[in-house]
Amino acid sequence: MNPELVEKVTKMIVERIQAQQEVESNPAATTVKFWNHAQGTEPSVTARTVVTDTNSIQENNHGKGLVQFRSYTDDTSASSVGEKVSTNQKESSTKAAIDPSHGIDNPLNPEELKDLVSKTPARIGVGRAGLRPKTNTWLKFRFDHAAAVDAVYGDVQENLLTRLELFKVNTLVKDKETYIRRPDLGRKLSEEAKQMIKEKCRKSPTVQIIVSDGLSSSAVDENAEDVFLSLQQSLQSLGLDTGTPFYIEKGRVAVMDDVGELIQPKVVVLLIGERPGLVSAESLSAYLCYMPKKGTIEADRMVISNIHKGGIPPVEAGAYLGTVIQKVLKYEASGVSLVQKES
Repeated sequence: MNPELVEKVTKMIVERIQAQQEVESNPAATTVKFWNHAQGTEPSVTARTVVTDTNSIQENNHGKGLVQFRSYTDDTSASSVGEKVSTNQKESSTKAAIDPSHGIDNPLNPEELKDLVSKTPARIGVGRAGLRPKTNTWLKFRFDHAAAVDAVYGDVQENLLTRLELFKVNTLVKDKETYIRRPDLGRKLSEEAKQMIKEKCRKSPTVQIIVSDGLSSSAVDENAEDVFLSLQQSLQSLGLDTGTPFYIEKGRVAVMDDVGELIQPKVVVLLIGERPGLVSAESLSAYLCYMPKKGTIEADRMVISNIHKGGIPPVEAGAYLGTVIQKVLKYEASGVSLVQKES
């Protein structure tokens, strides 16, 4: 991901969010809306992309310095999908995706089945061959299951940590099997990790960002860079200082308590891989907590989840996190306590 492009997109999103928050007379204006994969009434076979208008960038660079971006859209042009897809091809692909002959044979209500299938990525209306799933359904299930297993047992790419300038520390977990069976060990930093954090990290920053593989290394590989860069740009635009970021291998959410005790930041943000499922094995979560410490209860944490290409766009999530952190600092609370103070 181009850091300059991330910076431009982040600034644009932050400006929009701030503009919405200024309109106090309209409560709906303060709501940040994300793309809903189930919004359409039919399954889409076109690519979803962020398209940048190059001509607009060149013109605005000589003008007010503003960059215009088109939002996430179903773009069927050759430039957005790499090659032109004919109308006949798209119609046949759509038919293949919803044709009852590929799922339930002779459904009672084909239109209702088509509508249900278009609104969820879940395996519904797939039909059976006797007492067993159909071959295509079974192969797809095995493929998604294998991807989920790889996400749990895989390791985050070292070149990603190098690009983001993250040093690595470990929890008390020694291997993946122990990590799965002993969640409590993933919530505690090793003594070597604590010493390294004390030596390398700046003390008492306003915001401390940490990254962990959690239960999905694939989620970190695919989404962490965009969220990380976008979040940094968002915090910079809000004038909030950040500590020295680092990566925790085989960490759990509550490991942020140990980090809070060592560095004593006002807010800790943990980007961690979610437990993979059969729909997505690359979903990332961002946990936040105001001044975490040993004994912090789960009600004091808050989370923005489902960050991936089919859920909340990573760049948008990073920008939105900045506004949430600003609110946490304003009320000096997070989780349920924040909700209570806001009301």
